[in-house]
Amino acid sequence: EAEALLKWKASLPINTQTLLSSLWGGSNHCNWTGITCNNAGSITKVILGEYELKLRGTLHNLNFFYFPNLIWLQLRNNSLYGSIPSNIGNLSNLKFLDLSYNNFSGNIPLEIGLLKSLSLISLGDNSLSGSIPREIRKLSTISYIYFMRNNLTGPIPIEILNLTKLHDLDLSQNNISGSIPSDIGRLSSLSILFLNQNHLTGTIPISIGDLQNLSQFVLVDNRLNGSIPKEIGMVTSLRLLDLSNNHLSGPIPTCIGNLSNMKWLYLWSNNLSGSIPNEIGMLKSLLAFQLANNNLTGVIPHSIGNLTNLDNLVLNFNGLSGSIPSEIGMLKSLFDLQLSDNNLTGVIPDSIGNLTNLGNLVLHFNGLSGSIPTSMGNLNKLSILEICENSLSGLVPQTLNNLTHLRILDLSHNHLSGSLPENVCLGGLLTRIAAIKNNLTGLIPSSLRNCTSLYRVRLEGNHLTANISEAFGIYPNLNFISLSNNIFGELSSNWGQCHNLTSLKITNNNISGKIPFQLGLATQLQELDLSSNHLNGELPKELGKLTMVSRLYLSDNQFSGKIPLEIGLLSKLEQLDLALNNLSGPIPDDLGNCFKLFNLNLSKNNLEESIPSSISYINALQSLDLSQNSLIGGIPQQFGKLQSLEVLNLSHNMLNGSIPEAFNKLRGLRFVNISFNQFEGPIPNLKAFHEASFDALRNNKGLCGNATGLMACVPSFLANHGHGKRTKVIISVMLPLFGGLLLLFLLVGSFFTFYKKTQTKESEPREEQQGDIFTVLGFNGRVLHDNIIEATEDFSSDYCIGSGGYGSVYKAALPTGQVVAVKKLYRSEDNIHINNLKAFESEVMALLEIRHRNIVQM
Repeated sequence: EAEALLKWKASLPINTQTLLSSLWGGSNHCNWTGITCNNAGSITKVILGEYELKLRGTLHNLNFFYFPNLIWLQLRNNSLYGSIPSNIGNLSNLKFLDLSYNNFSGNIPLEIGLLKSLSLISLGDNSLSGSIPREIRKLSTISYIYFMRNNLTGPIPIEILNLTKLHDLDLSQNNISGSIPSDIGRLSSLSILFLNQNHLTGTIPISIGDLQNLSQFVLVDNRLNGSIPKEIGMVTSLRLLDLSNNHLSGPIPTCIGNLSNMKWLYLWSNNLSGSIPNEIGMLKSLLAFQLANNNLTGVIPHSIGNLTNLDNLVLNFNGLSGSIPSEIGMLKSLFDLQLSDNNLTGVIPDSIGNLTNLGNLVLHFNGLSGSIPTSMGNLNKLSILEICENSLSGLVPQTLNNLTHLRILDLSHNHLSGSLPENVCLGGLLTRIAAIKNNLTGLIPSSLRNCTSLYRVRLEGNHLTANISEAFGIYPNLNFISLSNNIFGELSSNWGQCHNLTSLKITNNNISGKIPFQLGLATQLQELDLSSNHLNGELPKELGKLTMVSRLYLSDNQFSGKIPLEIGLLSKLEQLDLALNNLSGPIPDDLGNCFKLFNLNLSKNNLEESIPSSISYINALQSLDLSQNSLIGGIPQQFGKLQSLEVLNLSHNMLNGSIPEAFNKLRGLRFVNISFNQFEGPIPNLKAFHEASFDALRNNKGLCGNATGLMACVPSFLANHGHGKRTKVIISVMLPLFGGLLLLFLLVGSFFTFYKKTQTKESEPREEQQGDIFTVLGFNGRVLHDNIIEATEDFSSDYCIGSGGYGSVYKAALPTGQVVAVKKLYRSEDNIHINNLKAFESEVMALLEIRHRNIVQM
C-alpha cells in the first residue's frame, strides 16, 4: 500500500510531489498525513481534502488493487484532473467516495457499479460528461448521490428507482434531459431531491405524493409543464419547494395549505393563473413566499397576516388587484416586501410602519394613490424604497429623514409635492436617488453634496432649486446624473473628477459661465447634455478628450467663437447639437472624421464660409441641419454619397448654384428645406422635393421643377419677370415664336427652300423623312416637349452627351424613330441680356445652315 502511494506521488507534478513528501515522511505509512490504518496496519482511509493542499495530477498511476481494506477515499477540493480510472472498481469495501471539487473529466466509469458497499458517492463540481451509467442500480446500499455541477447528459436512468435506501439525490446543474421518472415515488426514503438547472421536460409525476419523507424538492430552471399536482399536498414533510422558472400553468392548488412544515415556497416565473389561495395563511412556518412573474389575479388574501414568521414576500409582476391588506402590518419579521408591477390600488396602509425589520419595500408600477404614510419613517432599517410609477400625492413626509440606511430611493412619476428629505444621505450609503416628474420644490438636499456613495441621480421634471456650484461635490462612483428646471450657478471643475461618470444631463436650467476645461478629464462620459442654459464663452478644446462620448448636446446657450477642431477627435460621436448659439467661423473640416454621426445640428448660429465636402464622409448621417447661418457657395457634389440622409435643412443661408445631380441618388431623403438661398436650376427628381411645401423651396433665385410654387422646367425663350431664377428647356429645332418676326421667318423659309433644292438627291429622302414633325404647320411644341421628357427620362445624366456655354446637350430618341440633340439652357428671367439672346439666335441660325457629317441636321 505504501509503495502504491509513493508510486502515485512520483507521477504527480514536482510541486505536488514536494508537498506530499513533506506530509508523508517516515517509514510508517500509517503516520502519514491523511492516511488512517486498521490494527493490522492496512490503510482504511485516505483523506487529502481537508488540508487545502490543492494537489495536482491524475489518478492514472494510483493502483486501487493494492487497497483491499479501503473504506473511505476523500480527495475533494483539490486540482486533480483527467478521467476517473476504471480500476476504482477494485475498492470492493469502499463506503465513502468523494472526488468533488476537482477537475475530473470524461465519463463516470461503468465499474462504479462494482462498489457494492458504497453508502455515499460525491462527484460534484467537476467536468464529467456522458450519461449516468445504468450500473448505478447495483449500488443497493447507497444513500447519498451527489453528481451536481457537471456536464452530464441523457435522461435520469430508470434503474435509479431501485435504490430504495436513497436519502439524497442531487443531479442539479447538468444537462440532463427527458422527463422525471413517473415512478419516482418508489424512492420512499428520499429526503432531498435536487433536479434543478437541467433540461427536464414533461410534467411533475403524481407519484411525488408517495415521497412521505421528502423535505426538499427543487426543480427550478427546467422546462417542465402542466399543473402543480394536487398530490403535492400529501408530502407534509416538505420544508423547501422550488418549482420556479418552468412552464407550469393552472392554479396554485389549495391543498398547499396542508404543508404545515413548509418554510420556503418558490413558484416564480411560471404561467400560473387564478388567485392566491386563502389557504396560504395556514403555512405558519413559512419564511419565504415568492410568486413573482406569473399570471395571478385577484386580491392579496387577508390571511397573509397569519404568516408572522415570513421574512420574504415577493408577488411582483402579476395581475393582482385590490388594495394592500392592512394585515400586512402583522408580518413583523418581514425583511423583503415586493408587490411591484401589479394592478394594486388604494392607499399604502399606515400599518406598513409596523414592519420595523423591513429592508426592501418595492411597490412601483401600480395604481396606488393617497399620500405616503408618515409611519414609513419608522422603517429605520429600510435600505430600498421604490414607490415610483403610481398616483401618490401630497407632501413627502419629513419622517423619511429617519431613513438613514437608504441605498435606493425612487419616488419618480407620481404627483408628490414638498421637498426631498434633507437627511436622505446622512448615513452615507445612498447610491441611487430618483424623483423624476413630480411637483417637488425647495432645495436639493444638502446631504447630497458629500454623498460620495452616489451612483445614479435623477431629479429632472421638478421645481427643485440649487446653486450647482455649491450643491454638488466630487463623486468617485457617480455614473449618471440628470437635473433640470431651477438649477443656477456655474459648472464646477469638480465634475471632471467624477471619473466614472457616463452621463451628465443638466438641461433647461439657468446655469451660466463657461464650460470648465477640466470637464475633459471625465473621460468615461458618453452623454453630455448642457442644452437650454445661459452658458457662454468658447467651447473648450478639451472636449476633444471625451473620446467615449456619443451624444453631445450644447444647444440653446450663448456660446461664441469657433467650433473647436478637436470635435473631430470624437470618433464615437453619434449626435451633435450646437444649435441656437453665437458660434462663428467655418464648419471644421475635421467633422468628417466623426463617421458614426447620424444627427448633426449646427443651425441658428453665425457660421460662415462654405459647407465642407468632408461632411460627405459621414456615411451614417441621417439628419443634417445647417439652417439660419451665413454659409456661402454651393452644395458639395459629394453630398450624393450620403445614402443614409433622411432630413436636410439648408434654409436661410447665402448658398447658390444648382443642386447637384448626384442628389438624385438620395432615395432615402424624406424632408428637405432649402428656402431663402440663391439656388437655381431644376430640383432633383426625388419625392422629398416633389412633395416639399412652398415654404421649403421659396425665396431662391431660379428653382424650377415639379413642386408646389415652382414653375415647370418647360421649353421657352420667354420669361416672366419678377419671379426669381427659373430653368427653361429650349429645343434647338424650335423657331422663334415672336409674332413680330413672322415676316422674317417666311423670308428665311423661302431662302431655305431655294437652298434645299440645290442639295444632292442623296440628302432629299432624309429631309422628307423629318419634315412631318418639324414643319411649321405640323409642329406641336407640347407633344414634342413631352416626347423629349420621356425619351431623356426627365433629362437624366445618362442621356447627356456634352456641355456648352449655355447648357447641356442631351440625346433623345423620339417615338418617330428620329434621334435628335436637345439643348437644355439655364437663363435669368429677371433681365434678358440682349447680347446673350442674339448670340444664341446666331448659334441656331448657323446650325440651320451648316451641313456636315458630324453635325446633327436641324
